[in-house]
Amino acid sequence: MIFHHLILRVVTKLLVGTIVLFALYVQFHGDFSPGGGFQAGVIMSVAFILYGIVFSLESAKKVFPEWVVHKLLALGVLIYAGTGVATMLLGYDFLDYDAFSPLHPTHGQHWGLLVIEFGVGVTVTGVMVAIYYAFAGRPPSMSDEEW
Repeated sequence: MIFHHLILRVVTKLLVGTIVLFALYVQFHGDFSPGGGFQAGVIMSVAFILYGIVFSLESAKKVFPEWVVHKLLALGVLIYAGTGVATMLLGYDFLDYDAFSPLHPTHGQHWGLLVIEFGVGVTVTGVMVAIYYAFAGRPPSMSDEEW
């Protein structure tokens, strides 16, 4: 069995874990440095898209199945909206993070932002990977010979 592009495959396997780790760093340090949910979601999706480009779309779908991607789309929005509903149930305005720690509002702001940014990151990851799956899964409109 001959493995084509062996170096590319090995380097990709090393990079995917590093990219995911960096995405988590950007996600959870977004309130202290540049970054946050959107940036982390894009970086996280890059790991799966790179894996799909190098190893094939089918391999990527085995690692990150389409049904999981579709559930992430809804889960992220539910996290975001659920945070707002939770603040309303606690007697505050929609997305008023002071509700999470009334005695120390800055703590509530911190926790609220972390949860909201997590929801955004989950949604963006799901959307970006879903877009990749949709475009990469399309049948080609012309053969290689026509190019």
